[in-house]
Amino acid sequence: MLATATNDGAPMNARTGQPTTAFVLAGGGSFGAIQVGMLKVLAAAGVAADMVVGSSVGAINAAYYAGRPTADGIAELERLWRSIRRDDVFPLGWRGLAGFLWRRDHLVSNARLMRLVESNLPFERLEGAALPVHIVATDILSGAAVVLSEGPAAEAIVASCAIPAAFPPVALAGHYLADGALTSNTPVRIAVAKGARRLVVLPTGFACALSGPPRGAIASALHALTLLIARQLVGELEALDAGIDYAIVPPLCPLDGSPYDFSRTDALIARAEASTAAWLESGGLERREIPGGLEAHSHAA
Repeated sequence: MLATATNDGAPMNARTGQPTTAFVLAGGGSFGAIQVGMLKVLAAAGVAADMVVGSSVGAINAAYYAGRPTADGIAELERLWRSIRRDDVFPLGWRGLAGFLWRRDHLVSNARLMRLVESNLPFERLEGAALPVHIVATDILSGAAVVLSEGPAAEAIVASCAIPAAFPPVALAGHYLADGALTSNTPVRIAVAKGARRLVVLPTGFACALSGPPRGAIASALHALTLLIARQLVGELEALDAGIDYAIVPPLCPLDGSPYDFSRTDALIARAEASTAAWLESGGLERREIPGGLEAHSHAA
């Protein structure tokens, strides 16, 4: 990132002369596929970032985008998402359940998720990405948000995705780290603290069209986290200084299904592409507004 500053000290991109722009990517389990469709359309329209900030599954997408912030890089990320199956992330079976009863601290090993990230990420350390990337996790002992901007990339990403009770915490940088959702799932204020003055926020939304509660422990936990994400994001945006410009790519609404279900990736990407293109065409990038899809609501009959 080439940066300078305005007369009031606000960071600027030295190449474009525009305020430093951050893409801010939220969590949301398998709904992270929605961000792939958003990124495709933003890239095609020439909308780019100077830095990227991500939490939970948004950390995965943020890191991959930061590694290759181009249309080709996003195409690689799309191919990865289309190949992922639930067992690649949540290999839950009788052995896992037995292990939970024995260990009493987590349901699923993070080994498969670690392999998935390590084998596909185009850099090994966060500082090796093409763009500055900041990964948000939670110190499970203090409850503080921990921002990882350098060090081993795969470990940072897996830590940011470590849903408590589902995955074990990750020991890294002197902390025991768990899911960034616990402290800052859509890390808007962290992006500002890192120097961003213009935010393009990519939320995943939540399942607002369910006919009943999710079934299963992990599905229920992920649904609850997506509700938390939306509330956190609205609260952080409402508290932003008026001098911070932002645009929020609208989440899919109505949305059903589960952030635990990786079988709907194709449909989620396609819908996100269409809705993001319509939003751009309507001038959405210039509107400082919070989409109704992030507010508490339901489409259930």
